[in-house]
Amino acid sequence: MTQSVEQDGAGRQSHSVDRLLRIFGDVKAGEGGTVLLMCLSVYLLLVAYYILKTAREPLILLAGGAELKSYASAAQALTLIAYVPLYGWAAQRMPRQRFLAAVLLFFIGCIQFFYLGSRAGVPHLGFVFFVWVGIFNLTTIAQFWSYANEIYTRPQGDRLFPLIAIGSTAGAPLGATVATWLFGLGTSPFLMMEVAAGILLVHLALYRVVARRMAHSAGRPAQEPIKAGNGFALVLKSPYLRLVALLLVLLNMVNTVGEFILGQAVVVHAEAQLAQDATFDKGAYIGAFYGNYFFWTNVLAILLQAFAVCQLVRRFGLRGALLALPIVALGAYGLAASGAALMLLLCLKIGENGTDYSVMNTAKQMIWLPTSREEKYKAKQAIDTFFVRAGDMLAGGLVFLGANVVPISVAGFARVNIAIVIAAIFVAVLLLREHQKLTAAPVAGPTA
Repeated sequence: MTQSVEQDGAGRQSHSVDRLLRIFGDVKAGEGGTVLLMCLSVYLLLVAYYILKTAREPLILLAGGAELKSYASAAQALTLIAYVPLYGWAAQRMPRQRFLAAVLLFFIGCIQFFYLGSRAGVPHLGFVFFVWVGIFNLTTIAQFWSYANEIYTRPQGDRLFPLIAIGSTAGAPLGATVATWLFGLGTSPFLMMEVAAGILLVHLALYRVVARRMAHSAGRPAQEPIKAGNGFALVLKSPYLRLVALLLVLLNMVNTVGEFILGQAVVVHAEAQLAQDATFDKGAYIGAFYGNYFFWTNVLAILLQAFAVCQLVRRFGLRGALLALPIVALGAYGLAASGAALMLLLCLKIGENGTDYSVMNTAKQMIWLPTSREEKYKAKQAIDTFFVRAGDMLAGGLVFLGANVVPISVAGFARVNIAIVIAAIFVAVLLLREHQKLTAAPVAGPTA
């Protein structure tokens, strides 16, 4: 009798969660609890990431300015050439839950080395940390969505991914706000890293909670080991994945060049302020500027994610989600090409990145629903790390040429971005055609 009462209570609680989440999307009976846990998990991951991301900005900009920042992004791509095969090798030799834990614990351990390095006065630590944060970000977020792609079928993912992604868009502004607050208290960037490490431990624990819930779900087939295979090879042999990789390279080129435009404007403004006031703190100004930039970007992102993305996907499907960012970027850099002051550049980047972190973020995860399990883990890791950073490397080359060889103005960089966006729209159309062919095939079920 007591057990029956407890089950009835749990059932009512589950129905309440389901009804609450239906405000934002199409949640069926019994799905709400796991969706909420997945939301919380990615929420905490993004809080930790944005604390780390905000902490890195003064470390890199004061060490070498916006130009060094662009080159550091290129260094990430070179590092990933060795990192991606190593990730794939480990993935096929460890049980899934142990592998997820090992990757997160590795990054938490790296944070301890950065803290100790700061105390020992290790040179060029800001540059190394910038490279590391980019790899950490791409690896852990790609890993989370690989897991989500595995436990949900394609029809479930189409319905639930826009809801789960609310967690990432909600976590980002909180992380930026916490970082800005910590900067205001005079907290060292290296102490801020330890705050992020504690949050990552909670994120890790939630993987285990979700795994237990999915293991008890009715009708779940036994988990199969991930087959051997190289992530790069999986990408190169698939026309669909080649287009995914090319699209993300192009879009990341646009974003990185845009970040250079904004970063250069911020540094110039800070130097002008310092020239007028010798007591002006450039580091605090840049840290606070980027904290506010990240905060408002992600406020816009969460509003779009909560109230627009589900409706956009429901009405236009993947097509609407995939084309939204290129269209917004085309308008933003069209305005930037006509000449823009710092505050207008800030607003344009907020609009571009807000769309990227909400609508495009959802589209990038939906792309993987019709792929195989090996592609979800290995090829996705290759694309979301190396190929994304390859876009940064190409953008770094453009920045080098525009800053040192053939001087290019802010408006000139904006015009370069317009050309790249047009190419991205063309690639997105081809990708949607390949996606239509894949989704015409029978849908495979998820694994526990």
